[in-house]
Amino acid sequence: MNYSFHSAAEAEFLESVGYYESKVPGLGGAFIGEFEALANLIGESPKVWQVELPPDIRRAHLHRFPLSIVYRESPDGFQVLAVAHDRRRPQYWLGRL
Repeated sequence: MNYSFHSAAEAEFLESVGYYESKVPGLGGAFIGEFEALANLIGESPKVWQVELPPDIRRAHLHRFPLSIVYRESPDGFQVLAVAHDRRRPQYWLGRL
């Protein structure tokens, strides 16, 4: 199953990669790897993760990083609405719906 980024979510993703890479060389790559692994799991079973906002906005937490993929299903896969920090600015991404 394919996924696409909301433009603001793509910017968040790239910003996170840069941030982690600036802290420890190679950590940005580790973030990308974990993100892609979780995105593949979401693609296989998108309804497994908890509903963040009814009826169809869901959140899947990364394990190593304090971030989550906020997404909704689309006809050809799913759309990443946000790469959101788990404890900062809850639901700031609502304007992207």
